[in-house]
Amino acid sequence: MKPNFIQKVSNWGNYPIVEVEMKSEDSLSQIKSFVAERNEVIARGNGRCYGDASLGQHVFSTKRLNKFLSFDRLNGVIECESGVLLSEILDVVVLQGYFLYVTPGTKFVSVGGAIASDVHGKNHHVEGCFSEYVIEFKILNENSQVITCSREENSDLFWATIGGMGLTGIILSAKIKLKNIETAYIRQESIKADNLDEIFQLFDESEDWTYNVAWIDCLQKGKNIGRSILMRGEHALKAEVSKSKGQNPLRLKPKFSPNVPFYFPGFVLNTLSIKIFNWLYFNKQRAKQVNGFVDYETFFYPLDVIKNWNRIYGKKGFIQYQMVIPKEKGKEGMKRILECIAKSGNGSFLAVLKLFGKDNPQAYNSFPKEGYTLALDFKVNSKLKKLIAQLDEIVEEFDGRIYLTKDSMSKSSLTNYLKNVENSKFVSLQHQRIHNPS
Repeated sequence: MKPNFIQKVSNWGNYPIVEVEMKSEDSLSQIKSFVAERNEVIARGNGRCYGDASLGQHVFSTKRLNKFLSFDRLNGVIECESGVLLSEILDVVVLQGYFLYVTPGTKFVSVGGAIASDVHGKNHHVEGCFSEYVIEFKILNENSQVITCSREENSDLFWATIGGMGLTGIILSAKIKLKNIETAYIRQESIKADNLDEIFQLFDESEDWTYNVAWIDCLQKGKNIGRSILMRGEHALKAEVSKSKGQNPLRLKPKFSPNVPFYFPGFVLNTLSIKIFNWLYFNKQRAKQVNGFVDYETFFYPLDVIKNWNRIYGKKGFIQYQMVIPKEKGKEGMKRILECIAKSGNGSFLAVLKLFGKDNPQAYNSFPKEGYTLALDFKVNSKLKKLIAQLDEIVEEFDGRIYLTKDSMSKSSLTNYLKNVENSKFVSLQHQRIHNPS
């Protein structure tokens, strides 16, 4: 067995950093050989997840599986290899009047990663997860067989792979259904909420909106706990924006994209600086409600415009912790979580609250369940593991669940919903950590 390039690798949070054997190849015969010659392998897309998923001793990178295979413009169906990024799909389809039905908060994730994580967006309460719009995919299993999977064909493997974190094989290509749009803009309403009661009321009132998301100040206490700004949106119609957005409202103007050129010193992000940022963010909107139009990049991917923004957290990196609490327990559970974070002083620079609709029982490995989900970014420091353990206990107490795509510190008791992958040779560090906790 000829070793490939050994390198240090991490995901977007720069934690953990591990040494792996990395292989990137577009030849099916070479991919098969790489899998056959190793006891354990895990596939890796663009490395934009936050946890330790897609990391292992032997990693196959899908970056060279980056070709479009077909685009049915009449029916809005696109087929591509698994290493194609969502950003690359959008570059092709938006000008043709299409958009992704479901997209996460960054467009720089691969199609294979989107399926393996069964990503969700700001519209789960209306349109579900990414898997709802996956028509079929081809996957290489541990026996070097290429299998076509859909709801009708090899359905067991199809549903095990959806949200299966890459543990069922290497996804080679996929066929996806797209959504019709008239413009590249979103009609947005931005509403301030003074506390947790108010933001939950706003979510209840906004369930008919396709897209809902709230930024939340996680360091507030007392009567101000849960202070937030809700942003709800709909795809804008051509008649709404034609005069103000030019002759072709499907085409966006080029933007300046700033770069974070170096890792920030560790002292920059602290409780005080996060409190200042949160105060400025909440008060930059002076009115209770602001209505307007924003382009889809601003609405869906506000951080993507800043290159290497992960360096803000310093060389030690950061993690993102995301959980979901069932709807009937949502307000009480979120209050406990926010109180725990505020007490720890380990504030989150970015905290996002969303509403999930009913989960798909067939997609049994998927993260969402009906309820409220909160995603929090934490700088890695000596106190973080203690905080995560405390949050884990609260999530478990409220019958919640954590998101494996973001996970790098939680214990196995919270991640036992990953099923039917125990005997696979596709093994990640995350899988080993969950099932062999220290």
